Amino acid sequence: MEEIRNVLKNTLNIEFIRGTISGPRKKEGIIKVKMRPLEKRGEFYFQFESFTKTQAFHENLTPEAAGERAALYMEDFRQMQIETVKEDITILVSKKGKVTVQRKKKKEAAQKADLSHDRKKRYILEEGIPVPFLRDLGVMTEDGKVIRSKTDKFRQINRFLEFIEDILPQLDRGRELTILDFGCGKSYLTFAMYYYLHELKKYDIRIIGLDLKKDVIRHCSSLAEKYGYEKLAFLEGDIADYDGVDQVDMVVTLHACDTATDFALAKAIGWNAKVILSVPCCQHELNGQMKNEILAPVMDYGLLKERFAALATDGLRAKYLEREGYETQVLEFIDMEHTPKNILLRAVKTGRRNEKAAAEIERFEGFLSVQPMLGELLKEKEGKDK
Repeated sequence: MEEIRNVLKNTLNIEFIRGTISGPRKKEGIIKVKMRPLEKRGEFYFQFESFTKTQAFHENLTPEAAGERAALYMEDFRQMQIETVKEDITILVSKKGKVTVQRKKKKEAAQKADLSHDRKKRYILEEGIPVPFLRDLGVMTEDGKVIRSKTDKFRQINRFLEFIEDILPQLDRGRELTILDFGCGKSYLTFAMYYYLHELKKYDIRIIGLDLKKDVIRHCSSLAEKYGYEKLAFLEGDIADYDGVDQVDMVVTLHACDTATDFALAKAIGWNAKVILSVPCCQHELNGQMKNEILAPVMDYGLLKERFAALATDGLRAKYLEREGYETQVLEFIDMEHTPKNILLRAVKTGRRNEKAAAEIERFEGFLSVQPMLGELLKEKEGKDK
């Protein structure tokens, strides 16, 4: 880790803007760390904001202590991204501990970070910087100011981009990447993905948004053409029947209702998609199947049974993804249209089938007497592959 310590020693200074440590090797404990410079009572510090699945912790450290702490974190993480006034730095650590440092000089020096202790939260898409699609979708004014009634949507879009930011090292820069957005709807997040990955991060990507509503597809297609987003296409179609591509790198499915999420996940697994991001909704299927006398205190009350069914559905989906060789996280996401908060499943392909997850699925389904759609779809896939 000496190479990492040297990079930190040379960057943790007044020109440091922000840093992110992500890609944890363990599922428990700290899953992400953000760093920023801070001036407090005339002294220069670095604030570490570390996140578990349910909590966030803050700590202010001197530059020397911050460098040591960040280096120690990297013993359990795969990547660190650093932005300074003059360059962007990505540090990657392989499974065997090999350190790779990638540097990209900026054409123009960036503005130094705001060191105030009570500064506003920094978003990936900054307020005050006009973004064409946000303006046309009614989130921003012409000069980049966020419209007050759309503040929640602005935060939701940035939160979603943070989930994508974490998996950037999993995406291949050496070729065109294909991303499918099933049930794209008004496409706030579809446009945000394209803008962030193609315009800001300079990835060669092709995004296909799929939805059943003709008027929505027509409107989004006209906006994509207006912005000159040549590799962003919107198509009318059903998740279950779509077969317009042979290889997909990332599948996004937001608010696909009930078993439509299962069809999207099964498609993604069939394509060996490297990354899957899914926000399910309206999980009704298991509610009509579940039978278990032991759970009578839950099953006898409709509201409790409905909520339990939704959690059981998403828990099984996460386990099926693990079984099929994905490292899966269940994260809290601010929903765009429905409830104030929702669950996001983020899965990254490892290629190693998880037999422990397979056994857990079998026991849980037997306990509840259920046969979820995703399991049935994967059985069909296995039958076709034989």
